[in-house]
Amino acid sequence: MKKYKLTVNLGLKIAAFIFSAFLWLIVVNVDNPVESRTFTDIPVTIVNDDIITSGGEVYQVVGQQTVSVVVYATREVRQQLSAEDIVATADIREMNSSLVPIEVTIPEFEGNYESAEAVPRNLQIQIEKSGSRVLALTADDTGIVRNGYMIGSMTVHPTNITITGPESVLEQIDRAVASVKVDGMSKSEEKNADLILYDSNGNVVSQNQLENNLGEDGLTVSVEILEMKSVPVVFDVTGTPAEGYQYTGCTSEPETLQICGASEDIQKIEEIDVPASVIDISGASGPVEQTVDITPYLPDGIRPVDENTGSVKVTAMIEAEGTRTIDFLVRSLRINNLADNLQVSYPADTEIRLRFSGDQEQLDVLDISNAVSVDLEQYNTPGTYDVPVNVNLPDGITQLENVTVQLTLEEKTDAAENPDSTGNSGSSDNSSSSDNSASQSEEDSETGGDNQTTQRN
Repeated sequence: MKKYKLTVNLGLKIAAFIFSAFLWLIVVNVDNPVESRTFTDIPVTIVNDDIITSGGEVYQVVGQQTVSVVVYATREVRQQLSAEDIVATADIREMNSSLVPIEVTIPEFEGNYESAEAVPRNLQIQIEKSGSRVLALTADDTGIVRNGYMIGSMTVHPTNITITGPESVLEQIDRAVASVKVDGMSKSEEKNADLILYDSNGNVVSQNQLENNLGEDGLTVSVEILEMKSVPVVFDVTGTPAEGYQYTGCTSEPETLQICGASEDIQKIEEIDVPASVIDISGASGPVEQTVDITPYLPDGIRPVDENTGSVKVTAMIEAEGTRTIDFLVRSLRINNLADNLQVSYPADTEIRLRFSGDQEQLDVLDISNAVSVDLEQYNTPGTYDVPVNVNLPDGITQLENVTVQLTLEEKTDAAENPDSTGNSGSSDNSSSSDNSASQSEEDSETGGDNQTTQRN
C-alpha cells in the first residue's frame, strides 16, 4: 500500500486552508454581519446617591432621565435583544462637575455583543439644599354623585402634610389637595384619596423628587352625602285687614324650596311652615309684600341646597270685599282659530293676572280653569302679538280689567307636528287646548282657580 506524507504538496494545502478560513469569514459576515441597533427611552438608574443625600443635600436631573442606547452586535444577537435587557446606570462616584457618565451593560448577552453606548453619554444633575414644608390639606372631589344627592362636608385625614425635597421645587407648591372620587355615591363614607400638589397657577407639581410623611396609611377623606328634596313653602298671616277688605291668600316667589339633609331627616319633611306671626296684615287695604328668611324655620340638620336662596318673597293678597284676583297660567289658555301653518310659543310658566268683582260667595267658588281663551283668527303671519284674553264668566261676575297676553307665532316645524314632542307651544286645534285646560282644572281644584299659589286661608 502506498503511503502519503503530510508534507506532500504542503504549499497547496496551506493555501487551501487559508482560502477556507477566508471564505468562512466572508460567509459569516455576509450571513450574520455586525451592525448597530438603537434602543430609545432606556431609563437611567442613579447609584451611590447617598454621597449627596448624606450631606443634607438633594439632587434633581436636568432634562430627561432616559437615554438612547446604540448596540453593535451580530444580526442574530440584535434580533434577540429588547429594551428590557439593557441596563443604564449613572454612578455618582464618577461625577465630574455636574456630569455623571452613563455606563451601559447587557447582562444577559455579556460577551455576545461588541459594544453598547449611551446617547447622550452623561447625565446632568443639579445639586441643591434640601428643605421641608408643612401644608394644610384641603379636599377636592371628582365625579358625580347619584341623582338626587349632593356632597355636604368633606374632612381630610390627616389635616396637614409635611413635604421634603429640593428647595426650588418646594417653593413652587401653593397648595396640597386630597382628591377623592365620588362617582355614584348615595351615602356618607370615608374614602381613600390621592395627594395632588398645585402651584399658584393651578398647574400640577411633580412629586418625583419629593417625599412626604403619609406613610402606608396614606390620605382619606370623610365625604358627607346629603339627599335633596323640593318642598312647598306654606304661609299663615296674623291680623285683620281694613274694613271692607279681606285676605284672599298668599303667593310666594319661589313657591318651593330645594333643601338637603341626611336621608332619614329629609324624608320626614313634606312642607316648610312659616308661623303666622311673621306676616301681619292688620289694617291693610292692599297687598302686603315681605321678604322672609325661611332658614330659621327649617328643622335641625336641614338647609337650603343653595345657601343664597333662603329668602322668599311673600305677597299676602288683600282685596276689597266683592273682588277676587286669579293668576292664570298662559300654558292653560284655550287657543282658538290658530292657522294650520303656525304654532304658538311663550316663556315657560308665564302668568296673567285676572281681577273679578261680584257676589263674594260666587267669587269664592269661581272656577275659570276652562273659561279663559284667545282668538287668533286675525293673526295669520309669524310675529309677536299682544292678544286680548277672553274669559267666559257666569252671570253676576264681572271682569274688572281687560287683559292681553304676549304670544309669538312661528312657522310650524316638524317637531311641532310630532305628537310626542314637548315644549311651550300652543296647539293648532281646540282639542289640544282643552287638554291643557284640563290639567289647569286639576290644579285649580286645590286652589280655587288661583294658580301657582301656595296658601292657607
